[in-house]
Amino acid sequence: MFKVYYGEKLFDRRWIEKRKAILERDGNKCVICERSDVKLIVHHRQYHFNKRLQKHVDPWDYTDDLLITLCESCHSRGHRLYEVPVKYI
Repeated sequence: MFKVYYGEKLFDRRWIEKRKAILERDGNKCVICERSDVKLIVHHRQYHFNKRLQKHVDPWDYTDDLLITLCESCHSRGHRLYEVPVKYI
C-alpha cells in the first residue's frame, strides 16, 4: 500500500483550498501578533487520530475552529511552549 506523508498532503488541492479559506477568515495576518508581511502558517490547534484506521485525519478534514493563522515566529514559539493535543476518535 502506498503511504502519503504529511508534507505531501500540504500540496493537495483540498488543503490548499482549506488553507486559503482560513487565511482569508483571519484577515491574512497572524492572529497573535497581527503581522501580515511574513510567511503565514495555518496551524492545527489539535490533531485527530482515527483509531479504527490507525492514522491521523487528513489536514483538510478538520473543522475551521481547530485551524488558526500564525506567522512563523508565533508558530515556532507556540510549539516550543505547548504540545498540540491529540484527540483519538
